[in-house]
Amino acid sequence: MNDEDQQPEYEFGAGILYVFGRQLKLFRERAGMDRAKLGSLTGYSASTIASFEQGRRIPPPKFIDRADEVLGAGGVLGASKEEVARAQYPAFFRDAARLEAEAVELHVYANQAVPGLLQTEEYG
Repeated sequence: MNDEDQQPEYEFGAGILYVFGRQLKLFRERAGMDRAKLGSLTGYSASTIASFEQGRRIPPPKFIDRADEVLGAGGVLGASKEEVARAQYPAFFRDAARLEAEAVELHVYANQAVPGLLQTEEYG
């Protein structure tokens, strides 16, 4: 096998962005749209759409929902929304970020300082 036949190796976050981008491009082309047209329908520039398609930029959830609708992807793009969002975190922090997103309470014991949300203007 020569170097040209080898697939590039991706860390998980970059890999999911790459796969999402390829899917986005395929759906866009299937719909007969160029990047500028998709961008105008979703509120983004053609260069931003290119960055999403190339996996260089993380698309926000509202873009994913709108693109899924505009391109008639039937939920395929939307299904990866959570994984795409998690790609912004380094691998070692992804589980902590998931738990943080699900958290409903925060318990803090601080006997030397007053935590930020409890501070009055006079304290600072």
